[in-house]
Amino acid sequence: MELPAANVSEPSRRAAKPRLTRRRLLTAGAGMLGLAAAATGAYAGAIEPLELTVTRYALTPPGWRAGDKLTITVIADLHAGGPDMTLRHIRQVVETAQALRSDIVVLLGDFRAWYRHFKSEPVADPLWAGELARIEAPLGTWAILGNHDWWHDPGGVRAALAAVRIPVLENAATLIGPAGRRFWLAGIGDQLAYPLHNGSYRGVDDLPGTLKQIRTDDPVLLLVHEPDIFTRVPDRVALTLAGHTHGGQIRLPLIWRHFVPSEYGARFAYGHVIEGGRHMIVSGGLGTSIIPARFGMPPEIVHVTLGA
Repeated sequence: MELPAANVSEPSRRAAKPRLTRRRLLTAGAGMLGLAAAATGAYAGAIEPLELTVTRYALTPPGWRAGDKLTITVIADLHAGGPDMTLRHIRQVVETAQALRSDIVVLLGDFRAWYRHFKSEPVADPLWAGELARIEAPLGTWAILGNHDWWHDPGGVRAALAAVRIPVLENAATLIGPAGRRFWLAGIGDQLAYPLHNGSYRGVDDLPGTLKQIRTDDPVLLLVHEPDIFTRVPDRVALTLAGHTHGGQIRLPLIWRHFVPSEYGARFAYGHVIEGGRHMIVSGGLGTSIIPARFGMPPEIVHVTLGA
């Protein structure tokens, strides 16, 4: 903006620069923050949730036979439904998972999407289940249920999985694999199955009862939805696989860890957790919860190689 001639020296006639005041600085800063927030929100809501990555881990944890290679595809928190996990996106997930050609596929629950304050387009149970059934693996595809499955329609989710012959492990363990390379696959019931009026939950998990079913010295893989139970998982389990946290889902610096759906905050939020020689891998999952947005944590399929 050019100042009146009386306030500008005759020789230069250049426009004087506006004086930087605290009000101007705050106004400019608020505008920049607004633009940044709008851009971030657009990315978090419309771009990142539609991405798909494959995150790979290779390890030989204690309790697993060295040289006994097993590949695992982990699909967690599908949350089937629009706007971000449409049938088209689910098909992309299935095709990517199929291309991994793992020995076994495990589904860690939360198959349905649900948002309290956002409209979403549901994907019917037979459709998402039918897509997941297209993934082929020599040792099969196995599932557990998550908290959203329990909160909305556990019978419908079970029926959809049963219709496509995907067994659900609920406080159960089964011995699978070829002779000489067998292992126990165990899955527990959800830890947040029944919301109570005081803000707490009653679970249907029975870890001791599940582990009592293990009758040989073969390695144990444990499927859980919420990772918090890891504090009670014994050394007998070679590897625990978990979901639920979405890796934080919206990982804004400094504050994201306070919103992780876990009593332990960021401790079990994401990735390969090792405590006291015990190993757990927490998937960032695929869909979204509460709000249909992701930031700093794109949807992922986890691929684990044991005994590599």
